[in-house]
Amino acid sequence: MQNQKKERAEDDAMDYTIAAVDRALALLEAVAANPGAGLSELARLTGSTKTLAFRMASTLESRGYLLKDDETRGYTLGHKPLLLAEKMQHQMPLLRVANPVLDELVARTRENVSLLVRDRLQSVCIGIRQSPQPIRLYAELGRQGPLHVGGGPKLLLAFAPEEVQATVAAAPLERFTPETITDGERLRAVLERIRAQGYNVSHGDQDAGAFSIAAPVRDHLGRVVASLSVAGPQSRLTDDLERLYVRMLLNAAGEISARLGWREAAA
Repeated sequence: MQNQKKERAEDDAMDYTIAAVDRALALLEAVAANPGAGLSELARLTGSTKTLAFRMASTLESRGYLLKDDETRGYTLGHKPLLLAEKMQHQMPLLRVANPVLDELVARTRENVSLLVRDRLQSVCIGIRQSPQPIRLYAELGRQGPLHVGGGPKLLLAFAPEEVQATVAAAPLERFTPETITDGERLRAVLERIRAQGYNVSHGDQDAGAFSIAAPVRDHLGRVVASLSVAGPQSRLTDDLERLYVRMLLNAAGEISARLGWREAAA
């Protein structure tokens, strides 16, 4: 028994990271964030030597993850990430059940509809439906952002573990607009209000002149695993529409949650 406990303790303390894989993934992410970057830039971004960056880029290129422009010598993403993203759309339970709901919401609201999840101290957009209207907000699948601004990200932060909230509130909070909350204590108070009301409405704190309304998606244990949001220009939002969107999002997020196994009465 003592030996088993010792082995488990050693396993917990062990770092299973494979350095070469970690560096290659860092380079892939650097290309995604900096399309057209050359080897010197990629070496700087990843903290690698130019020789190592060349070897990693060549390997990723041979597997279809990167493309190299023969004229500029810069790199962009290849076809393989797109293939993986397509497979993820079909394999991820959350997306499978959420996709029809996203389609219905964008048809009813004619505004951007997004599904966000939290990745450590950032939000990530894993589902997006663009507004069909000519004037709309910028939205992008896979886009990452901070947790202290926006309808969906702030909602995810409000329901995140206490240590995550404390880390974000204690760190310098970047100001995006005059409406951005940059005081940790004030942010804490807003997060408490979001938890109490069960949804979040943001006005211009991330993008000036924009609104975002979000509701929580829960798994079978009642944990908030995603945020479902509608966002658009503030000029199109009336008080009546805001109330309508809140009801629509709570119902839609509840529908997704139910399909994931959550039962509100049991909770």
